[in-house]
Amino acid sequence: MLDLSEVKKLLIIRLSSLGDILLATPVIRALKNKYPEMQIDFLCKKGYKDVLINNPYLTNVFTFEKKGEKREALVARLIMEEYDLVADLQNNFHSRRINLKLPSDKIRFKKKSLLKFLLVKFKINLLKKAPQIPLRYAGIFKNLLLDDRGLDLISNNKSLLDSSTKYIGIAPGSRHFTKMWPKEYYIELCRLLNSAGFKIIVFGGRNDIDSCYEISSKVDESLNLCNSNNILQTVADMKKCQAVVCNDSGLMHAACAAGVPVLAFFGSTVKEFGFFPYNNQNKVLENHGLSCRPCTHIGRESCPRVHFKCMLGLTPQLAFQQLYHLLNF
Repeated sequence: MLDLSEVKKLLIIRLSSLGDILLATPVIRALKNKYPEMQIDFLCKKGYKDVLINNPYLTNVFTFEKKGEKREALVARLIMEEYDLVADLQNNFHSRRINLKLPSDKIRFKKKSLLKFLLVKFKINLLKKAPQIPLRYAGIFKNLLLDDRGLDLISNNKSLLDSSTKYIGIAPGSRHFTKMWPKEYYIELCRLLNSAGFKIIVFGGRNDIDSCYEISSKVDESLNLCNSNNILQTVADMKKCQAVVCNDSGLMHAACAAGVPVLAFFGSTVKEFGFFPYNNQNKVLENHGLSCRPCTHIGRESCPRVHFKCMLGLTPQLAFQQLYHLLNF
């Protein structure tokens, strides 16, 4: 591999998803701060471009096309850039297919797939000392150290929320059922927070519209700010909150990027996979008394044991108590 001091132009590939791309931002920052003359470009899916559009450490943000003339035009543009090094943080079929066409030195993120398989299938935990994902991303670069700051997501959007009001944000969505704390629990927690003098702000994206509406409609004076994946507006509004309560999801990492304390529920997944809140005030709630956890490393559409104790055992009262200690209200 090239010495990084010899790299004038670097392309980082991380196509998706929201949290994974956010977790790459400490690496971008560290590279630019150590090698200020280096041009750093990023390739991601179109839907995540806003995550990086205001990042001051990047020169270009390219968007990925799966097939057809647009993909060929993208590859031609990337070839023209004449990168010295391509860092593939995705390391899947699509990213490798692009990699093969670029005449550059290449390094790839190691996913530890076997260790995740052993933990999920046989509960053999060899990931107890595994670092968080940003540190693992940084590990593919020679002698790159991260600073002690958190994630970067720069939004110039303005929030209309009143700075004098005590807000608690909730983000009840996730891509998979087994990573979602029950809606009924969110509603009960919101009512407890109302009684403690907080106003509830509900956050979500395009896939969370129904659940956000249901929760908001059952919580007095709550404000539903679910939108069509406008992450820049969501982060601007999250900054007005005293805390965000969420699942193991992309919006958990967005709240961390906003610098807001986070209370997160981990059900079918565990912290050992490396995706827990990074360099941000947080409390992660897990049910450690279950032999069936983790049942997946990404999430499932139903509980394989039916009981769903990994989430049902994390009661609203427990969440309220932990939020009390997190914020000392």
